[in-house]
Amino acid sequence: MVLKSPSFTLGIEEEYLLVDLETMDLAAAPDQLMDDCLAQLQGKVSPEFLQCQIEVGTGVCRTVAEAREDLCHLRRTIARVSKDYGLAPLAASTHPFAKWQEQSFTDKERYRSLERDLAGVARRMLICGMHVHVGIDDDDLRVDLLNQVSYFLPHLLALSTSSPFWEGRDTGLHSYRLTVFDNLPRTGVPPNFNSFAEYQRSVRTIIETGIIEDASKIWWDLRPSARFPTLESRICDVSPRLDDTIAIAAIIQSLFKMLYGLRSNNQRWREYDRFLIGENRWRAQRYGMSEGLIDFGRGEVVPFAEQMEELIGLLTPDAEELDCLDELCSVRAILERGTSADRQVAVYNAAITNGADTDQALKEVVRSLVSEFAMDI
Repeated sequence: MVLKSPSFTLGIEEEYLLVDLETMDLAAAPDQLMDDCLAQLQGKVSPEFLQCQIEVGTGVCRTVAEAREDLCHLRRTIARVSKDYGLAPLAASTHPFAKWQEQSFTDKERYRSLERDLAGVARRMLICGMHVHVGIDDDDLRVDLLNQVSYFLPHLLALSTSSPFWEGRDTGLHSYRLTVFDNLPRTGVPPNFNSFAEYQRSVRTIIETGIIEDASKIWWDLRPSARFPTLESRICDVSPRLDDTIAIAAIIQSLFKMLYGLRSNNQRWREYDRFLIGENRWRAQRYGMSEGLIDFGRGEVVPFAEQMEELIGLLTPDAEELDCLDELCSVRAILERGTSADRQVAVYNAAITNGADTDQALKEVVRSLVSEFAMDI
């Protein structure tokens, strides 16, 4: 039987933080702000776990360019409506100085249930992420690609890091978000499964015990979507700059197509133990792009830029077919200017050097994030 080629459609979800334009601290979204956004964005926006958060999601997009246009409209609308209320959105995975203890939950049953189930772990969830769905219509193919794509999850994280600060401190990590998120159950690198049926049996075991109601409560770095025929990458920090989000989405879409092409030729990407992938995940979380990742084939740590150049070369034929080669190659801009985590720390250090105290320097970081949100849109 010849397997029908997947659609490789795209959907991108981003979570934002809302800040007061005067204090630069987090602010709860007024009900009217959310009503205004809902009226203008027709179901592509929703409240999130905390009242200071807001989530957007594109429609089903055929190309990366189409996803960019949709997400640009979403970002522009959120920024415009928020400004009417003296607020601004941040596309960063943590706020540089806000305290989780001071935030309020959104009053929805799903979030009340999370707070009941996860207790103190849920209360610290002052974090945001970026999720990319890729349309993979065949169930078993979805699981086959799940096993192979896991190798690349640390690379995607390293490119996206935007959470170096937590409660007013430079944590020394590029993605402190994962430190918080990994306290939840059912997170991390996904297990390997031999088939979609095996995946379903595993998930059904905990659903039938009543522990979770559906697979949306499984929060792996990469998962088969509980709602759509897609594989959903969840490893990334959210990127302040739209261009960076789109570059990462181009990598993800091209990766899936490349791996499908290998399968069509009776080949596949080697699957490595989760222990080894976890080590690279930690290196990306701690160092971002600066210290390199392990190349398991070569058996050594290789500079990240060198690995990305190899990956760009590998993905170029598929990116050309998907009409996203320019977006894929724009990954080089991230390599040149650094990730958001790099820039945030640089802004903070520059402010301190120029005589600012800690509070002033942290507010400068927030101002830079407000400014970057408006770029590229």
